Amino acid sequence: MRRPVAPLACSAFTLIGLGTGAGGVLLVEQLRDYGVDRATIGLTFFTGSAGFVVAGATAGAPVQRFGYRAALVAGGALHTLTALVTAARPAFAVPVLLQLAVGCATGLLESVLNAQLATLPGATSLLNRLHAFFGVGALPGPVLATRVLAHAPWPAVWLVLGLAGVPLVLGFLVANPRSPTPRATRERTPGGLARTTLRQRGVRSAAVLLTVYVGLELGVGTWAFSHLVDARGLPDQLAGYAVGGYWLGLTLGRFLISPLAARVGLTDTGLMTACLAGVAAASAAWSLPGAAVAGLVLPGFFLGPVFPTTMALVPRLAGDRLAPAAIGVVNAGSVVGGAALPWLAGTLAQGLGAWALAPFAAALAVLQPAVWWPLAARAR
Repeated sequence: MRRPVAPLACSAFTLIGLGTGAGGVLLVEQLRDYGVDRATIGLTFFTGSAGFVVAGATAGAPVQRFGYRAALVAGGALHTLTALVTAARPAFAVPVLLQLAVGCATGLLESVLNAQLATLPGATSLLNRLHAFFGVGALPGPVLATRVLAHAPWPAVWLVLGLAGVPLVLGFLVANPRSPTPRATRERTPGGLARTTLRQRGVRSAAVLLTVYVGLELGVGTWAFSHLVDARGLPDQLAGYAVGGYWLGLTLGRFLISPLAARVGLTDTGLMTACLAGVAAASAAWSLPGAAVAGLVLPGFFLGPVFPTTMALVPRLAGDRLAPAAIGVVNAGSVVGGAALPWLAGTLAQGLGAWALAPFAAALAVLQPAVWWPLAARAR
């Protein structure tokens, strides 16, 4: 079954990417509107990650009980509702708390769709293709936000995102078939799915790798705009296009690298090793003077396949029976880095200056291969 790569699933990842890509531009406007500093607004990273962790760690249970369609409808409806409430520009504490619901919705959608694909033949290519649509949304995200902000206040961007989610939810409800729950997911696991999955060393290692990866991906994607404006002195519009180039690289990497690797006979572990080496080299180059704009494309290009390829390796690490729960756990663990590390990057920029993002990103890029080597041995 290849239904998860149908337009509905790709649309879900596109919408998630659109919100992520626009987020860095919106942060600058929210800082000005609410009158808070970077460290304070960084609280949204933590509430969002908390919701994602809860949804990811427990994603196996709703799929087990209600099936894929119900889980997708619930995640899509929650995502749409929170976007529309944020568009009303409530007091600052409300968006911070709403990120908890956004995290839950995103974690549920991503975990369910990843679980559907990961145990299929050719999972690496399928997952790379699906995750490429995250980049398809993230690519125009900064440009869309910049264009909307030229004519309306920042809540208008959230209104657009919320309205875009309505047909997606209807599509999950009407067009997505009521598929039976996989036998492996229906089987009762002693001690509970999440607890049994967490005992798998390979699953824990994969979660650590994606913690660093997502921290790097979102840290650069979120703060590169303010880094280019404040530390490099670029105008807002050029900085927005530069961040769009970063997401373009991420998207192209997911569309192009995996098929090329398959054509030359490179294994999944070989693909990961090559990409992580490319990320480290490209991130170091971005730190050089004059490479701020063009240097964002290459790190994104080599980062692209890392997340979906790791997901494709999870069934090999945990076994098909635990694969849905294991993917949820790894997805949940990854978002810890997506909250803590971008928050740390923003705090460093607040204390040291916006220039600190480049060496911070380079350090994470070097850390990734160190985490990967022990995991690669288990994956082989």
